[in-house]
Amino acid sequence: MRWLILPLALVCAVAAAQPAPRSGYVPPNEREDEHLDEQSPKLPSFPKEENLVRIQVDGEASFGYFVDLESVSVGGDGVVRYTLVARSDGGATNIAYEGIRCKGRERKLYAFGRADKTWSAARNQQWKSISDLPVNRIQAALHDGFFCPARIIVRDAEEARKLLKRGIDTITDSYAR
Repeated sequence: MRWLILPLALVCAVAAAQPAPRSGYVPPNEREDEHLDEQSPKLPSFPKEENLVRIQVDGEASFGYFVDLESVSVGGDGVVRYTLVARSDGGATNIAYEGIRCKGRERKLYAFGRADKTWSAARNQQWKSISDLPVNRIQAALHDGFFCPARIIVRDAEEARKLLKRGIDTITDSYAR
């Protein structure tokens, strides 16, 4: 019986020295699809009326949406950043500096515009999925039609500006040429 104790002790020691099997969970900081090198964006100049281009959003009659062409940028981190101006029929205006990441069809809010033409940093600057719900309709339109056509990021800010100026033909749902 003593001769059995030594091999058993050896097996236990070897088993304890082995690394624990990995589960399917990968901590967020180890995920390959995370953009660990995301740039900290510099807030743009406050939007000027002459730089705004209207974006037509299907099914949205109570708000007019505009993108400030001067604020559009395409970062080396794969994020298209822009200033969005939303105006209600009643005259209320909301201004936000946002980013869209094509790879995951995600959006992030960086800052809100104030009445005194300054920026206020958003409290929750987390990436959120762009759904096709009415609350994300403008971001879905920007992602699908202007910044990530065919789910591929535009080459640069100039290409994004050209697409924004050109608009989308809402009858055929394709780019107006």
